[in-house]
Amino acid sequence: MSERATREETVDVVWSGSWVAERLGVALEGDGELQELLGLALRRNPKRAHLLVSNVLGKHVPQRPSVVHGAGFELGERVRALLGAQEARRAVVLGYAETATGLGHAVADGLRDAPYLHSTRRPVAGVEQAGGFEEAHSHATSHLLLPEDRDLLASGGTGADASVLVLVDDEFSTGNTVLNTIRALHALHPRERYVIVALVDMRSAGDRDRLAVFAAEIGARVDLVTRSTGTVALPDGVLERGQALVAAQEAEQAEQAEQAEQAGRAEGSAGAVEDADSAPVTRVDLDWPAGVPDGGRHGFTPAHRAALEAALPAMADRIAAELGDAAGPAPRHVLVLGFEELMYAPLRLGTALEAALGADAEVRYSTTTRSPVLAVDDPGYAIRTRLVFPAHDDPADGPGDRYAYNVAGAGFDAVVAVVDSTADTPELHAPDGLLARLAEHTGHVLLVVLPSYVPATAAPTGVPGTPTPAPERQEPAVLPEPLRGPDFSSYAPEDVGWLLQDLSDTELEAPTEEREEAIQSGGAHYAESLPVEYQPSAEYQALFTAALETSAARIARAVGTVTETVLAERGPRPVLVSLARAGTPVGVLMRRWAQHRHGLDLPHYAISIVRGRGIDATALRWLAAHHDPADVVFVDGWTGKGAITRELAAAITEFEASGGPAGFEPEISVLADPGGCVRTYGTREDFLIPSACLNSTVSGLISRTVLRADLVGPDDFHGGKFYRELADSDVSGLFLDTIAARFDEVAGQVDAAAKELLAADRAPTWEGWAAVERISEEYGIHDVNLVKPGVGETTRVLLRRVPWKILAKRGAGADLEHIRLLAEQRGVPVEEVDDLPYSCVGLIHPRFTRGATGADGKAVQGA
Repeated sequence: MSERATREETVDVVWSGSWVAERLGVALEGDGELQELLGLALRRNPKRAHLLVSNVLGKHVPQRPSVVHGAGFELGERVRALLGAQEARRAVVLGYAETATGLGHAVADGLRDAPYLHSTRRPVAGVEQAGGFEEAHSHATSHLLLPEDRDLLASGGTGADASVLVLVDDEFSTGNTVLNTIRALHALHPRERYVIVALVDMRSAGDRDRLAVFAAEIGARVDLVTRSTGTVALPDGVLERGQALVAAQEAEQAEQAEQAEQAGRAEGSAGAVEDADSAPVTRVDLDWPAGVPDGGRHGFTPAHRAALEAALPAMADRIAAELGDAAGPAPRHVLVLGFEELMYAPLRLGTALEAALGADAEVRYSTTTRSPVLAVDDPGYAIRTRLVFPAHDDPADGPGDRYAYNVAGAGFDAVVAVVDSTADTPELHAPDGLLARLAEHTGHVLLVVLPSYVPATAAPTGVPGTPTPAPERQEPAVLPEPLRGPDFSSYAPEDVGWLLQDLSDTELEAPTEEREEAIQSGGAHYAESLPVEYQPSAEYQALFTAALETSAARIARAVGTVTETVLAERGPRPVLVSLARAGTPVGVLMRRWAQHRHGLDLPHYAISIVRGRGIDATALRWLAAHHDPADVVFVDGWTGKGAITRELAAAITEFEASGGPAGFEPEISVLADPGGCVRTYGTREDFLIPSACLNSTVSGLISRTVLRADLVGPDDFHGGKFYRELADSDVSGLFLDTIAARFDEVAGQVDAAAKELLAADRAPTWEGWAAVERISEEYGIHDVNLVKPGVGETTRVLLRRVPWKILAKRGAGADLEHIRLLAEQRGVPVEEVDDLPYSCVGLIHPRFTRGATGADGKAVQGA
């Protein structure tokens, strides 16, 4: 297809990026074709709010199939001309899931003789991975490589020397994904040449320089073939303003939807039933050619291409015949809708259908997607409408919403939905499934189901083309790497590796009262947001400093005692894994004790565990990939009633039951165990641990951990923030150094205490849990989660939650000075009581609304 013909399909009077550009100041700067190729939209993504929406890719914007295929085919011809015919025959084309699977296949068509493989996010039972890589800015980041022929990536399946690798993506924005891919594959199969292909090259000058340096570093030639070039100009603060704009639009749309729903209930639903009945779903049997894969997930050879080309006309005729049999006039506006990674087969069915229907009909092509994008019905915005429906292919990362964009309201007379047999599930046919949603917006839905190709080595029958069994979870080949200071946290890099993802640029903080109301009403989980970081007054900071000096030797004894116990029972080289963030200072101190007294350099990581949600499974997989799980020792600061102790045990059991690596010991070692919840501890006294007095400024400037579905994907670490702006208030190093300075002083006491503990019966008594249950009933709270026992937990209540009252053990003395100060500052009563196994207990307001002060308890009776 000529460039002129292609451009005629993409020109519009109003640029489909003007809505975003006007509101956020985002601009596309480049050659004259750039705005014809790309529009702009917004999405919920903590790494990049804007989305470049291609008009010729066939993903979000329905386009003529011949234009979509022609765009990729032309790029493939340019690669062939660059390499020469002989070298082109030795090339292998690799496309990226999910967006570029069809584009990469079309590029391979343009090369003529090249085999094709695309990455995938769908594990396939029995198929061994040949590699993987990460896509940092994507909604779902981990890519798997599952070729049927293990030699494909090395030599194109020919057994010869390593071939040229052609990598195809829809856009080349920073180059990070390509660099990750080449780095991973070059280590396995070094080659002299790579070619990168994209519709648009949007890299900055710095990104271009980085690629050149990388190519020289690995000693390979890297060429670039693109259709258009430019840059995206992003003003300062665009990420935050974009997120705020998305939130405002979503709130407005939710209100409009509620109003429409109320109006619909008032008028009755008979009309909706009639509309659904008027759009039948017809299943079409295409007689797909035997042995031809439905796509490039496991490889697609030139022989497969020839077989498919020969079968396409007959398959298109079957679809055309079913369209002609529909009641009413023949459809003139037809959409062929592919399914996520299944892009190429629907695309080629679309090109063949264009030829079969000729000028009598207008055929368009697009696909469904996993990526959530804001829809705004404005001609200057690239995503006008969206359909939302549940996933219907039993995805390995669990159920979730899927989307079809610019289909509703587009006036299609018929939609041909193309899925593979793995995705032909009850969810597809459900009342809220894809087929039903399509039927609301068209007169006729045709369903085409292609057999999910399974490599012969994996198929139970040994026959290629057998439908794929329900996929089992496989681990991504490339897991995230730990974060370390000084880039993330004020701790030295050797002190701790944070098994977290950096959400420092994401706005997560909410006022304490707002969070409490949302948590107690069930509208939000505490781990979905962060409290505003408490900034201590000068009086409170002085109290912390005094408490640190007073209790330093006591804490040093507890650190030494718990470390010696761990070394004796879990040695000789345990792997310390602290529960972020309260456990992390303790983990660093235990590591320093082992180094100071025994010359051991123990590895130490911090991991996230969330009450009610479990432990970070991706982090556990990382630990199992780098260490023996039996060597892992979980570390925390103190126990309260033992909720996290129970959470860890349940989480490890669930992790192993789901197929995760076995061998982790589900026990916690703590500095202080006043609740009698664990076997390994430094002391069971409830005393002031100064690190409990503060938040991030005593924990390496790291926030509490965050677990929210729109920020943390199934193969991501949980999130956390690095509060660099609080560096002037940071006392993390002071805390560690003050305790470590007392190690020699307490060494003799530690030896005696550890020897005594190792010989003692240290079975958990759960005394604290019984006390919490009694207090919960006695004070009319009836929820143990609102009773926070011990000095550390009470401090957290006063700093992070909405406290109702504080119970203090009569005569507790200096350990509670900071508790009394905080309670006075917040207007919370302190009640002295007897018969308390803790120094104090904090009670969260049991029926909190933003109008309740909780100072006298009357809100409880009145609620």
